[in-house]
Formats: sequence, C-alpha cells, structure tokens
Amino acid sequence: MILRHAELGEWRSVRRALDFPSFYSGPSVGVPHNAAIPSMDDTPPIIRVEHLVKQFGEVTAVNDVSFDVRRGEIFAFLGPNGAGKTTTIRMLTTLLPPTGGTLELDGLDPVHQQNAVRRRIGVVFQDPSLDQDLTAWENLDLHGVLYGVPRTERHARADRLLELFELADRRNSVVKTFSGGMRRRLEIARGLLHTPRVLFLDEPTLGLDPQSRNQMWTHVQNLNQTDGVTVFLTTHYMDEADRVAHRIAIIDHGRIVAIGSSAELKERTNTQSLEAAYLALTGTDIRDEFAGATDRMRQAAQMWRRR
Repeated sequence: MILRHAELGEWRSVRRALDFPSFYSGPSVGVPHNAAIPSMDDTPPIIRVEHLVKQFGEVTAVNDVSFDVRRGEIFAFLGPNGAGKTTTIRMLTTLLPPTGGTLELDGLDPVHQQNAVRRRIGVVFQDPSLDQDLTAWENLDLHGVLYGVPRTERHARADRLLELFELADRRNSVVKTFSGGMRRRLEIARGLLHTPRVLFLDEPTLGLDPQSRNQMWTHVQNLNQTDGVTVFLTTHYMDEADRVAHRIAIIDHGRIVAIGSSAELKERTNTQSLEAAYLALTGTDIRDEFAGATDRMRQAAQMWRRR
C-alpha cells in the first residue's frame, strides 16, 4: 500500500476505514519495556544462516555464507560495495528467496513463514521510504495500522518514539520539510513501532553529518540496552561499527572472511584500527556495486509478479 501522493484528508479516510478491531491479527511480539533482558550467552541465536547461496543468472552474489546473531546483540555486517551485504539482508527480511542454504529468524523460516517473520522485524533500507507528503505522526500511524497495532497501543508507542528520537516538536510537520538526519531518525522510529525483535539497518547513516550520525547511534544503543532489540546493521563507516557493534562479520566476494569483535579482528590482522583490519581482510581495490537501487527494485518487482 503506497500513499506517495496522498492528501491529508484522503489519508485520514483510509486510516478510519482500516482502524477496526478485526484488522489486528495477533499479539505484539516485541520485548516489554520492563522485561529483564537475558544475557546474549544464555539464549540461542535469534538469526541462523547456514550455507546461504544467492545467484542472479551466472553471478553468485552470496556464496556459502554461514553465521549467527545472538539475541540482544548489535551485529555489524561489513563489506565492500557488491560484496553481498544487501542481498543477504533482503533474504533475511523475506524480500528475496535464496538459491540454496537455510535461514532462520526467531525460530521461523523467512522463505515459508514470511508474514510471521515480518511481524518480528523492522527494516530501514538504504533508499528513503517515508511518505514525504504525510506528517511524522501520520507516517508512524499508517505503519502501525498496516501492522495491525491497536489504536491506543500504536498512539502510545508513536508518542514514545517521537520523544525518544527528539522529533516530538515536529510531529505535525510534513516529512518533506525535514533534514536528512530527521528523516533517518523517523525511519528508524517507524521501524520500531510494531516492537520488532530484530531491527535491520542497511547503511542508515549514509549522507548524514557527524552530529546526526552520533545522535542516531546513541538512540540505537539505548534501545538495544533498554528494550533488548537485536540490531543487524551494515555501514561503510568503520568508526560506527567499532563503537556500537558487539560482533562484526566481514563479507567479501560473497563469502564471509572473518567474524569476531573489533578487538579480535584487530588482533587477528595485527592492526591498530578496525579500518586497517578491514582493509587487511578485503584489500584496497575499489569495488563497483553489483546492482543499483533501480536494479534491485526491478528484481523485487519481478519476484512479486511471479507469486
């Protein structure tokens, strides 16, 4: 459902039409705000990937990839352009079927249990996806309606998230008037509205100034620590991964070349910084993207038409 050019009055009519009890199809699956957060070492992984393969014709974008992500962990998935990062995320988030291997998210199969998986994840992709003609509040409200979150609950969450991401004073402003950092914060808030167990962030700070980047990661760390949200992120800023990630996986040419904490990767490569360790593991050659945003959209459209 896309309301890219919706007028505010049209959105309110849509919201009223959808806002009825039978639209809500199940209980919230998020972690209660007052719940005790278990140790990552005490729980089974929330994400398991085993021998994952994805081919586009004769090109193998992901080649025999295996890793797991612990519950409550901030996990950074790093690699050069075209290494397979976004392709892997698209498979984990049900948007792309794998060619081979197995995936598991919170005990569910993203290939065969798509709707259940989607209720457990929040996603912020590289490309902006907010409706520019709606206000911050209406973007959050629409998301909550589409995920079946009851009115009282979604309004309380929207209020909390707008406060948390320092957007409360702009709740009634249309998104087209926001700065890049404000839009990114709103996208993350929207991804958290239905209390997902895993938040996927695909290069969320691309194009943001240092102040906005610092503020955004502070909010993400606080959410991870207070609500126990597992975070799966990609970034090209090594300082961000070094700062926030509990563990880091590095993928290159479709294969995992290293997994460990920042300190472990530095020790393994005998380097003093994560960036130096990353370059030691992936080399210094400049890479081209395997597929641009338009190509990825075309692939997704072709997949959905076949269903």
